[in-house]
Amino acid sequence: MPIPPALAKLRLPAIAAPMFLTSGPDLVVECCRAGVLGTFPALNTRSTPAFGDWLDEVEGRLAAGAGAAPFGVNLIVHKTNARLQADLALCVDHKVPLVITSLGAVSEVVQAVQSYGGLVFHDVISRRHGEKAAQAGVDGVIGVAAGAGGHAGPMSPFALMAELRQVFDGCLVLAGAINTGAQVLAARAMGADMVSIGSRFIAAREATVSEAQKAMMVASRAADVVYTAAISGVPANFLGPSLVANGLELGSLPTDGKMDLGHEAKAWKTLWSAGQGVGGIDDIPGAYDLCLRLIGEYAEARERVAADPFGRE
Repeated sequence: MPIPPALAKLRLPAIAAPMFLTSGPDLVVECCRAGVLGTFPALNTRSTPAFGDWLDEVEGRLAAGAGAAPFGVNLIVHKTNARLQADLALCVDHKVPLVITSLGAVSEVVQAVQSYGGLVFHDVISRRHGEKAAQAGVDGVIGVAAGAGGHAGPMSPFALMAELRQVFDGCLVLAGAINTGAQVLAARAMGADMVSIGSRFIAAREATVSEAQKAMMVASRAADVVYTAAISGVPANFLGPSLVANGLELGSLPTDGKMDLGHEAKAWKTLWSAGQGVGGIDDIPGAYDLCLRLIGEYAEARERVAADPFGRE
């Protein structure tokens, strides 16, 4: 299935992923200005009224310019998220163009967003989760492959894309260790309609994380990334040096735990998440310039592949 018409004018088939404690109005607006779909989690604000303030700010700033890409919001659909219904109501009131749901595909949430013409994309890490998302009626599925930052899955992107396409015929998005425009093209070549780029935007000037965290992103390599459920009860990728700095021993991390959104903000503020793509990050540009770079790399990669004589008669 092609990219939904509402997203067809993006300059790059990419979403700047909604990252906990990282994505805010400045990052969203700069990405959208460049033609990439910017997003932020509702829970990056302290309350539902504050979430409404962010929506007002993003909408106002984007309306002041011409040709900006649409934006999106991430909602955590989990029993420990006491704000879900109130935050969803604000999304409906503001007619948020894209809502990305995580940790639960619920048809009522999907229907509420689709009622005003909005799109719902859902994060999944497996075929089974993809089937549940399809049953809930989502417009898009984001396959979070091995190596992605945050709550990542264990599957190779090749295997994940193939299996998800067997059970879902909507817009298919790939997430995991994508840093360049050439990698965006590669994802589309393997069957993805779009990509979701996260860690690369942590090392952007507008990211709402400390300079120390941005510096660690630049200094780290894939070998520094630790995949563990010890922090939040759900397997996720973290920068090993940040775990060590907080007194954790990498060889003896806890093996159990339960998801608790009330604990997440405190834990993730000093225990820094990142994907295996950190090895390809070597600078901290502005988000607008980073998006333009990705767009240029994507065009160059398309030209390079089109000019390749391999396999021609």
